[in-house]
Amino acid sequence: MSASAGTGRIRDDEFPIDGIDAIVFHVGNARQAAHWYSTGFGMRCTAYAGPETGMRDRAAYVLDSGSARFVMQGAVRSDSPVAASTARHGDGVVDVALRVPDAERAYELALDRGAHGVEEPRVLEDDRGKVVVAAIATYGDTRHSLVERSAYSGPYLPGYVERAPLVPSPPRRFFQAIDHVVGNVELGRMDEWVEFYRRVMGFTNMKEFVGDDIATEYSALMSKVVADGSRRVKFPLNEPAVGKRKSQIDEYLEFYGGPGVQHVALATGDIVESVIGMGIAGVEFLATPDSYYEELGEWVGETRVPTETLHDLSILADRDEDGYLLQIFTKPVQDRPTVFFELIERHGSMGFGKGNFKALFEAIEREQAKRGNL
Repeated sequence: MSASAGTGRIRDDEFPIDGIDAIVFHVGNARQAAHWYSTGFGMRCTAYAGPETGMRDRAAYVLDSGSARFVMQGAVRSDSPVAASTARHGDGVVDVALRVPDAERAYELALDRGAHGVEEPRVLEDDRGKVVVAAIATYGDTRHSLVERSAYSGPYLPGYVERAPLVPSPPRRFFQAIDHVVGNVELGRMDEWVEFYRRVMGFTNMKEFVGDDIATEYSALMSKVVADGSRRVKFPLNEPAVGKRKSQIDEYLEFYGGPGVQHVALATGDIVESVIGMGIAGVEFLATPDSYYEELGEWVGETRVPTETLHDLSILADRDEDGYLLQIFTKPVQDRPTVFFELIERHGSMGFGKGNFKALFEAIEREQAKRGNL
């Protein structure tokens, strides 16, 4: 295959990705979801599309926080595909859209490498320019849109109009970017999807957690992390492992109705202020037992946040050869025990909190037990 005549940036040995363009959700009520993420997550509503703009079957609100972009889509008609999606999965992520320099060429290359196309390349235009979009399938009903937007200056996509914020913005952003997106797949399918990302997009295996790495007394799972060459796009992939009781992955697969996005990690520069602000706004975080902090300083060492503050806010810490990180996880943010979020503050470490896996999964198991699903 020759390089693209348009950009010359895609060759037969590379699949360049500029970053995550947007996380698209299907939700039961887009207006209410947009208000919730504006209030609880401090995001700013910037664009809207719906029946008033020519989008006949759904309403969509675009929310931004730094480079992180969420799109909340809700059905306005019972025969909308969005209605079918939320009936099966509940509120959840349907599209992890990737920004690429040449969407048509990326789509052709993906299909040549074995991907299944779900939307052929098409050009969207208005008076602010044009965007080229296409889409390929990945695990479950999740897809990756391929978005080429270098020739567009509008708020999101043609067909969307600028929208005033739904609530006043907080004095500072709670997060600035998407750090990684985690997918849950069925038992025995993790390596298949790792290979998919390697073959189709040229991703490499960045981390691997198996056996006792992610195990508690009752349940276990296995995880591998794939990433593009720049490490701007990172996708951990989980599958359940045999345990005494139902793992968190099994619970997710049951209530979501199949594979899908488990959580989205959000990069913050000040996790303490973010947890406090989001907590005041009503976001619930997983609690960590006191015993976790008794020896934390001995193996993590000094961090910019005192151990007492980490303890008070249930923030986890981990250190590797490159530095340390601070992280915390929300409880599921919808009625089904499926999608949740992570806040992560990195100081050199490019890991995923391996030292916290046991504490995290025990915390999740406590919530499972409350729901009667452990």
